[in-house]
Amino acid sequence: MKRSEFLANRLKEVLLNGRWIANTNYKELITSVSWEQATRKAGSLNTIAALAYHINYYLAGLLNVFDGGALEIRDKYSFRLPPIRSQQDWHKLVDEFLANAEKFVEKVAQMPDEKFDEPFVDEKYGDYWRNIEGVIEHSYYHLGQISLIRKLVLENE
Repeated sequence: MKRSEFLANRLKEVLLNGRWIANTNYKELITSVSWEQATRKAGSLNTIAALAYHINYYLAGLLNVFDGGALEIRDKYSFRLPPIRSQQDWHKLVDEFLANAEKFVEKVAQMPDEKFDEPFVDEKYGDYWRNIEGVIEHSYYHLGQISLIRKLVLENE
């Protein structure tokens, strides 16, 4: 199996349609809640909406690099979720997340295997492989949070 195929499959697993590692994925979780549930706080935890926005922020930023642009994203902006006041607002975020996830998977699937050994933007960030693996690990980390927050939110309805 080519490395591009391996990474694309792992990304699909966590973002779009997998159930093997976490028995769920982002698409399943974020499409199964209303905007009220997505924005409801569970104690001091982030909201589902904030975490979906956070992962989408990084997907969009890395897609910009994949398309030849600069690395313009900054950690300090990654939780600046615009207000979600309706189901329409929530669907806009979900649709953007899913579109970026699909594009991200496709871009990775199309990368030549030698690309993964190239420096990502600057050598201080490591190579493409490390950064894409980082997206997978980061996504699973927050997927676990979303799963638990969803249970807490639904339990308290």
